[in-house]
Amino acid sequence: MSPRPHIPARAFTTLPPWLAHALRAQRGPVPWSAVTRGALAAGPLLLAAVLVDRTGLGVVAAIAAMLAGINDRPGSRRASVRRLGAPALAGAGGLLVGTYAGDQIGAVALTAVLTGLGLLAGGMSALGPVASGAGTQLLVGAAIGAGMPVPESGWTRALAFLAGAGWLVALRLALPTPGAMTGDFRFDGERDAVARVYDAVAELLDASGTEAATARRAALTAALDHAQDALAGPRLRRHASSSAERRLHAQYAAALPLAEAATALAWAGEPVAERACAGPRRLAAAVRENTHTGPLPAPSRSAPALRALDDALLHAADAFDQGGGGDLHTRRRSARDLLRTAFGAGGREYGLRVALSFGASVAVAQALHHSHWYGQHTHWYWLPATAVFLVKPDLGPLVSRVLCRAAGTVLGALLFAGFAAVLPRPEGLVALVALCGALIPVSTRHFAAQTAVVTVLVLSLVMVGGEPQASVSRIVETLLACAIVLIFGHLPMPGERGGHVRARLAAAEGAAHAYLTHVLDGPDDRAARWTLRREAYRTLAEARAASALAAHELPALARHSEGTDEVAAVLERLVDTTTACAVHLDDTGRLTSRHRQRLAELLDELAAGRERVGLPTSLPTLSVAVHAHAVRQAR
Repeated sequence: MSPRPHIPARAFTTLPPWLAHALRAQRGPVPWSAVTRGALAAGPLLLAAVLVDRTGLGVVAAIAAMLAGINDRPGSRRASVRRLGAPALAGAGGLLVGTYAGDQIGAVALTAVLTGLGLLAGGMSALGPVASGAGTQLLVGAAIGAGMPVPESGWTRALAFLAGAGWLVALRLALPTPGAMTGDFRFDGERDAVARVYDAVAELLDASGTEAATARRAALTAALDHAQDALAGPRLRRHASSSAERRLHAQYAAALPLAEAATALAWAGEPVAERACAGPRRLAAAVRENTHTGPLPAPSRSAPALRALDDALLHAADAFDQGGGGDLHTRRRSARDLLRTAFGAGGREYGLRVALSFGASVAVAQALHHSHWYGQHTHWYWLPATAVFLVKPDLGPLVSRVLCRAAGTVLGALLFAGFAAVLPRPEGLVALVALCGALIPVSTRHFAAQTAVVTVLVLSLVMVGGEPQASVSRIVETLLACAIVLIFGHLPMPGERGGHVRARLAAAEGAAHAYLTHVLDGPDDRAARWTLRREAYRTLAEARAASALAAHELPALARHSEGTDEVAAVLERLVDTTTACAVHLDDTGRLTSRHRQRLAELLDELAAGRERVGLPTSLPTLSVAVHAHAVRQAR
C-alpha cells in the first residue's frame, strides 16, 4: 500500500474568501472622542423628549443621531459636516416623502413610489461614500416615514430628524479630539492627516528596494487621499481664511513633490540611505507640533530621483517657513460627470439591484402587515430598512453582509429580551440607548457587532415609543430581508455583470491616460501634473477596492469580475512608471531606454488584460503618445 500524501494542516483551516471576510474584523485604538459623542447623542435626545412628553419625536431624533453616529468616522471637523450632514438632509427628505406617501396612497402605489426612490438612491450611491450614505438614509427615512406610527406631521418629523443629526454634528464641531490642543484645535483632524502624509513618505523611502515598497506606496496614496478630503471640506469662504489654515494647505502642497520623488525612488528599486528618510519625519513632527522644521538633513544628489527628493525637501522647508497657502490639487467634477457616473454601467446596475431589493421588501412587508401577520405591531418598515443596509456594498461582500446581519440581529434581539425583562421603563431603556450610542463607534469594526448594537438600540426606542417587546418579529423580518437581498443580489441584470468594478477600472484607466499623456506631451506645468497624478492614484485605489470586494463574493458573482485585480495591478505599475518618468524628465529632459521599454511592456500587458475582462480603452492613444515621444527624443 502506498503511503498517504502529506497534507498540510493549513489546508483544513483555509476558508473560502466569502466566509473569511465575514469573520474578519478591523483593529485599532478605541475612538474615545467618538464614543463620548455617541453617549451624548441619542440617549440625551430621547430623555429630553420623554421629559416634555414628545416621545415620538424623540424616537425620530434618536434614530437620526444613531444613523449619523454610524457615519461618524475619524477625520477633520470640516469634512465631518459633509460626511454627516449630507446623509441627514437626504434622510429628512426621505422621511418627508415617506410620511405623505404612506398617508395618502395605498399599498400598491406606495410600493411603486418607494421602488422608484430605490432606483434613484442606488444610482446616486455610485458617486462616492458620502453619496452612498445619503442614498441609504434617503431610503431608511422613507421606510420609517411610511411605516412608523407617529402622530406628528411629515414636516415635524423631518425637522426632528434634522435636529437629531444636527446635534451630533454640533458635538463633532464643539468637542476636541485627543491631542487637538496643539496650536489651533479647529484643525486637529486636518493637522494629523497632513502629518500622516509625511510619515507615509518616510515609510516608503524606508521600504525602497524591498518587497514592502508596493504596500507602502498604496499606504501613501491612502494618506494623501485622506488629507485631501480633510482639507477640502465645506467652508463659508472659497479660500482658506486664516493664517493657520493657509499654512496647513502649504504643508500639504509641499508633500506632493516629496511623494513623487519617493515613488520614483521606490520604482527604481534601490535602497535609500537612512539620512534621506529623516527629513520627511522631521516635517511630520513639525506639522503635528505646529512648529518650525529646523535644519533638514539633505540626501545624496547622485541620481535624478534623489535630486528631486532634495529639491522637494528644500521646497518644503521654505513652504513651512512662509506658510503662504497652497493648491489642494483636486479636480472638481461637473454636473455632467456626476450624471454620467450615476447613470453609467455601475450606477445602473447598483440602482436596479437596490430598487428591486427595496421594492420587493416593501411589497412583502405590506402584504404581511395588511394580512395582520404582525398582530398588534405596526413596524413593517423594519423589513425594507434592513434590506437597504444589506444591499449596500460599502459594508462588504453580499454573503458576508447577510451572514453578519443575521447573526448580529439574533444576538442583539436576545440581549434586548434579557435587558427588557429587568430594566425599569422608561429610564432604564433610555440609559440603554445612551450605552448603545457610545458603543456604535467601536462596533463599526465588524458588521455583526454593529448590527447587534443597533438592534438593541432600535428595539429600545420602539419600546420607549409605546410598542411591546418585538425581539422575535425583528429576527423573522431580518431573515426575510436576508432572503430577499440574496435572491435579487444574484439575479442576472440587463447589461454586463460586474459593471461597478468595470466602471471603476475604466475611470482609473482614463485617469492614467490623462496623466501619462500630460507627462509625455503636456506643458511643463507641475501643478497640473500633480492634480492629474492625484486623480490617477485616487481612482486606482477605488478600482482596487471594488475589485477586492467583488473577489470576496460567492463564486457565482465573483466570476464576473475575474481578472480585474490583475488589470488594476498593471494600471498601478503604469502610474508608478509614469511618475518615475516625470521625475526623470524634470532632471534630464529625456527618458532612458529603461523607462521607454517599461512603458511599452506595461501597455502591452494592459491591452491583454483589458481584452480578457472586456474593458473599453484608450490604449491606442497611449501607445501613439509613447511612440511619438520616443521619436522626438531620437531627433
